[in-house]
Amino acid sequence: MEKLKQGDAAPDFKGVDQKDNIVQLSDFKGSKLILYFYPKDNTPGCTAEACNLRDNYEMWLSKGYKVVGVSPDSVASHKKFAEKYQLPFPLIADDEKKIIKAYGAWGPKKLYGREYEGLLRSTFLIDEHGKIQEIFTKVKTKDHTNQILETI
Repeated sequence: MEKLKQGDAAPDFKGVDQKDNIVQLSDFKGSKLILYFYPKDNTPGCTAEACNLRDNYEMWLSKGYKVVGVSPDSVASHKKFAEKYQLPFPLIADDEKKIIKAYGAWGPKKLYGREYEGLLRSTFLIDEHGKIQEIFTKVKTKDHTNQILETI
């Protein structure tokens, strides 16, 4: 698959969130969307990123942005994670990695010299018309809001 870039149409997606709701790209038509991909619930970096977006959630809403997280974890895992940290936005369970792969957020990684396939932490800003406005591949988990704000 060709790598996504700014100006491309955001790939359509449909998944189930922590409240068993179906969430799809068309739900956000007319709104801007922060779609972020993270490796695993309840890990230090993923928790820092989710809490940073949570702490600034009202500001994002006031700027016209909705927030949606996606990881390969299960609905049950997302439910516990969202409850534990009072996350006000949907977390899509993508255990089949269809959405993750459609956005190019799955690929080769290295850890302690070992190569393996895994989720590539990334964030996509999608505009009101479903076009990719910005892509972040080097996410600052503890300061992701400011990282995004610097580009919009």
